[in-house]
Amino acid sequence: MQAKPMRPRRRFVAALAVAGLLLASEAKAGTPGVAGPTVTVDNFSFSPETITVPAGSTVTWTNRDDIPHTVTSADDPKAFKSPPLDTDDKFSVAFAKPGIYRYFCSLHPHMQGTVMVQ
Repeated sequence: MQAKPMRPRRRFVAALAVAGLLLASEAKAGTPGVAGPTVTVDNFSFSPETITVPAGSTVTWTNRDDIPHTVTSADDPKAFKSPPLDTDDKFSVAFAKPGIYRYFCSLHPHMQGTVMVQ
């Protein structure tokens, strides 16, 4: 006995259901959606050294160096401070308010950067 061929509308609905299941499984697995602004830590420097983002953005630093680094606010009191980040570790900060946020690596203070929030 042969199955009846699906009508175009039913095929469309079935395709939407499969797509929805795939998207839901990706979201549950922690697959990131649209990436936010990023700063790379490598060769004892932050790149870009200065980044400009809109208020509400979350900036993520990724250590690509082979030694630990931190991302430490230069403000007093500290607005943010990461733990030591090993190779490929990430640290993120959400910047809700406009302003200039200077930071440095507390292990290597000559490493400095700025987040400009508009």
